[in-house]
Amino acid sequence: MITGEIKNKVDKIWETFWTGGITNPLTVIEQFTYLLFIKGLDEVETTKEKEAEFLGLDYEGLFPKDKQHLRWHRFKQLGSPEEMYEVVSKEVFPFIKELHGTDDSAYSKYMGDAMFMIPTANMLAKIVDGIDNIPMKDRDTQGDLYEYLLSKIATAGTNGQFRTPRHIIKMMVELMKPTPEDIIIDPAMGSAGFLVAASEYLRNNHSDMFLVQGLKEHFHNTMFYGNDMDRTMLRIGAMNMMLHGVDNPNIEYRDSLSEVNKDKETYTLVLANPPFKGSLDYDAVSNDLLKIAKTKKTELLFLSLFIRILKPGGRAAVIVPDGVLFGSSNAHKQIRKEIIDNHKLEAIISMPSGVFKPYAGVSTAIIIFTKTGAGGTDNVWFYSMKADGFSLDDKRTPIEENDIPDIIERFNNIVAENERKRTEQSFFVSVGELRENDYDLSINKYKEIEYEKVEYESPKVILEKVEIIEREIIKGIQELKEMIRG
Repeated sequence: MITGEIKNKVDKIWETFWTGGITNPLTVIEQFTYLLFIKGLDEVETTKEKEAEFLGLDYEGLFPKDKQHLRWHRFKQLGSPEEMYEVVSKEVFPFIKELHGTDDSAYSKYMGDAMFMIPTANMLAKIVDGIDNIPMKDRDTQGDLYEYLLSKIATAGTNGQFRTPRHIIKMMVELMKPTPEDIIIDPAMGSAGFLVAASEYLRNNHSDMFLVQGLKEHFHNTMFYGNDMDRTMLRIGAMNMMLHGVDNPNIEYRDSLSEVNKDKETYTLVLANPPFKGSLDYDAVSNDLLKIAKTKKTELLFLSLFIRILKPGGRAAVIVPDGVLFGSSNAHKQIRKEIIDNHKLEAIISMPSGVFKPYAGVSTAIIIFTKTGAGGTDNVWFYSMKADGFSLDDKRTPIEENDIPDIIERFNNIVAENERKRTEQSFFVSVGELRENDYDLSINKYKEIEYEKVEYESPKVILEKVEIIEREIIKGIQELKEMIRG
């Protein structure tokens, strides 16, 4: 988590944008991100220069000799706001737009129509000064800062998108344990939170992969894929990935559910929180998705998509609204039946409704399954998350209670869950019982509640106590009367 001090600094910068006439939260984030990115490029360059100098190696950086004045630490020291504005708007910004030249990288594709929208020199000087005072040396702080910025998008998107909290993303990645060989996709990527978290997990747990040329190339070029239909989010996502050290993520402007998306058995890991509220026309949806479940509901169509795009043996950890678990329509039942009977459903983690506040109060769950094409569901692990380390109101302030470490530990030691009772927070349910219950996956269907036996006093004793209280009340009233007369 970022500190209150950093939040205050970010809030002040945000206020500078706001009072300067830039009031659309996405535009603010986009402009803020450009400057964070420019600062980040300079910091990465400085680190690499120092490493090369230490090792006695030549280093050819991003900034050619004639472009050194475009580096953050150089232009921020220019004599006047007007000079800095001239350099940033006319040189630095075009430079970062063309950073990847004419190649087909996500960065060059989505930066092409990026616009520098800070209107005045004084406003830019204030923002640059504010950003310069934010410590962003380590990736975690950078990620937290970015998440805090994104949290300022106060309302859900029109097609049901809203930001997935970073700690929930991190938990899902830790449950799935990405490997250096994985090919990872988020077909509704937003700001690329899942892809960033997966890249960080690999850096922290498989750092040796960067010593193997093939795996290093895979990490930078062919491991991470993301689709979205909002070009602003694609730009933010591409910069987010680059700031987190992924050189060339495969980020596409694409409606993942349409016929345009031809992906089939392409990926080994899906991490996603797809839109919940959308309802599409049948004509707009790829026909083979409708074969699994004929529906207009995006949350069900995305589940069909995940099954299609995964390679056999591929895994998925995805967030769905609770209705997917117990909805009684034919489409709801068909998609649950498909996952349970034809693939391997592994876990359902039920989350409290406050997890997505202040954006939405919807109750959600994480579904984890493996694509097999030949069944394999045996015992499904259910977990009822009660707390995620934050209050479940709109403020979402940090609290002591947090089930996430317990969820990760238990899932990683799943065999030990066999002895758990239905009255506990986690337990197994057999595939046979799921079928008997019409493939219902809501935890409340299977959880048993232990009621404590309450021993009440006999009516005679209760009446005697009432009489004593009554006498005390009458006595009190008499004393008050006497006080008034006196």
